[in-house]
Amino acid sequence: MGRDFGWLWRAYTISAAGTWLALDAFPLIAILALHTTPAQVSLLAAVGGAMAALLALPLGPWVEFRRKRPLMIHADLLRFLILLTVPVAYLLGMLTYGQLLVVTVGVAVADIVFFAASGAHLKALVPKEHLVAANGKFENVMWTSSAVGPPLGGGLLQLLGPVITTILNAVSFLLSALAIRMIKAPEPEPPAKQRDKTGIAEGWRAITKDPNLRGFFIYSLLTNGLIMATAPLLLYWMVRELNFTTLQYGLALGISCLGGVLGARMSRSLVNRFGQRRILLGFGIARVIWVPGLVFIQPGLVGLLVFIGVEFTMIVCMGIFNPVLAAHRLQRANKETVSRVLTAWTISSRATIAALTALWGVLGSLTSSRTAIAIAGVLLLLIPLSMPWRRQNWESTESASANDVTTAAT
Repeated sequence: MGRDFGWLWRAYTISAAGTWLALDAFPLIAILALHTTPAQVSLLAAVGGAMAALLALPLGPWVEFRRKRPLMIHADLLRFLILLTVPVAYLLGMLTYGQLLVVTVGVAVADIVFFAASGAHLKALVPKEHLVAANGKFENVMWTSSAVGPPLGGGLLQLLGPVITTILNAVSFLLSALAIRMIKAPEPEPPAKQRDKTGIAEGWRAITKDPNLRGFFIYSLLTNGLIMATAPLLLYWMVRELNFTTLQYGLALGISCLGGVLGARMSRSLVNRFGQRRILLGFGIARVIWVPGLVFIQPGLVGLLVFIGVEFTMIVCMGIFNPVLAAHRLQRANKETVSRVLTAWTISSRATIAALTALWGVLGSLTSSRTAIAIAGVLLLLIPLSMPWRRQNWESTESASANDVTTAAT
């Protein structure tokens, strides 16, 4: 896919490594350094996501009508500067829960800008027939980083204190910005700004008009929302109540995430053999059926093995599903509105995750972490009903997919 894609891949690899190294860094800082409650840990994720979604509302059209590569660089630099405030405040003895909330919001807004710009940038940089392969490479990097990052981050936290991974994450965004600057391919001119555009609403309108995008939009919001809503409760439950160390938790999560590497490597060949429709519908079901198994985690080695087994299997399905959905979404979105579609999708996802995380934090406080996770697992089993099951909605995509496979083979 060329030299320029190589630099984009390097930028993503560096930032993904930093992000996964610092996975759960803020919740762990809140738990270990600020001694917060389960509700506060959930609120940290919820408020950050909700405020980021609100602040990002005007960003869709703003991204659409600007060159994407400078926006990606500026978003990386913003994340670098914002994250550095956390270790500085910690070392000065001035770190507060409120600052963590503010930093979470700032980083989340920069994430939304980067995601919207990078999706449109990738669509212009990579030929259509290579979109599944390109997204598969990114997915492979993400899951490789997720396998290595958490155990390494957990070990660093125990050895060097709770903010070391935040420092390394900040540096990763700086290096990512430098790598993106190495891309030399000229960007296509952004579309001319028109007064009759309806802003970010155009993104939601494009999603709702397309039956496939609409179905997977609803599915993704609810699935990702419920899975992410259980994450703070699962972390609190394992570290505080089941007495696993941060190293044990990170190591178990890292081993589990190797499943994503396996799934990402399988995704393209599975699409070539079975088509996008079968893969998305089949693994759309397969990725949601494992969460109820988390309620069987117990203290000790057996509990860790249950956690690894459930998470590994679920993440294999995610590793297959995610790059195929990302390519499918780019194929279905109109090039004039793709940034707004991605921004609308991200804003909705962040808002849903925030709302469900807050709700599940309250539910976990009223009942228990285990009970709240079990309820989420049962609800997840119903969500695949929202996917686009009618075959006629897939005709244009299946035709394009077949052409892509033929072109790639040729």
